[in-house]
Amino acid sequence: MIAPYWLNTHDPTDFPTVNLALTQPDGLLAVGGDLSEQRLLAAYQKGIFPWYNKDQPILWWSPDPRAVLFPADLRISKSLRKKCHQQIFNVRFDTAFEQVVQACAEPRADQNDTWINEEMYDAYVHLHRAGHAHSVECWQDDDLVGGLYGISIGQIFFGESMFSRVTNASKVAFVYLVKHLEEKNYSLIDCQVSSPHLASLGAGDIKRSVFLTYLNQYCSVQGWSGRWQLDPEVEHSIMT
Repeated sequence: MIAPYWLNTHDPTDFPTVNLALTQPDGLLAVGGDLSEQRLLAAYQKGIFPWYNKDQPILWWSPDPRAVLFPADLRISKSLRKKCHQQIFNVRFDTAFEQVVQACAEPRADQNDTWINEEMYDAYVHLHRAGHAHSVECWQDDDLVGGLYGISIGQIFFGESMFSRVTNASKVAFVYLVKHLEEKNYSLIDCQVSSPHLASLGAGDIKRSVFLTYLNQYCSVQGWSGRWQLDPEVEHSIMT
């Protein structure tokens, strides 16, 4: 049988091996299923994530190569470090997850639609309430001006989306995320697909087979459980 595969609706953990994913479009593996908590967590641990547009069935992807960032490889430019030192933003964790997802769902300037539909929104809000999904937020007074969200499993953070309403807000949020993950001994941040924005922060590509090795090694290790809070010591290290 040729990919993409139709998923077994009765077993939320049943995914085909990612080695069967298509090369064009890169990484398309499966179709269908649902966005239940059990299925999403199983997918991420197998190197698979959902992405689909309006009026499409749920599509599941596992691209090769995979864009990742090792916390120690974080690259902070002089201008970005200056922005952090100026403390233009009040950075918080997990205080406005729903607002962050809604902001990420807003169509970009070159887009007419968004892949974060109502079904996706509900699924990730559920994951947040269950303690699996987290947000990093940049605030100016009472205005949410940038941030990101993703999934934490073991010692790996699976980044989903980020947004900026003020220049550099998402980059500052990312710096805070990486520094806190480093402090908590996280091993890897999954960035899914490379982009110039992520590359400027130190992300790079690795083979999917190598990525799966990391998943097998670190997803079962104890991670950062419960609601995330900003560590003042880590914040101090960013400022120095």
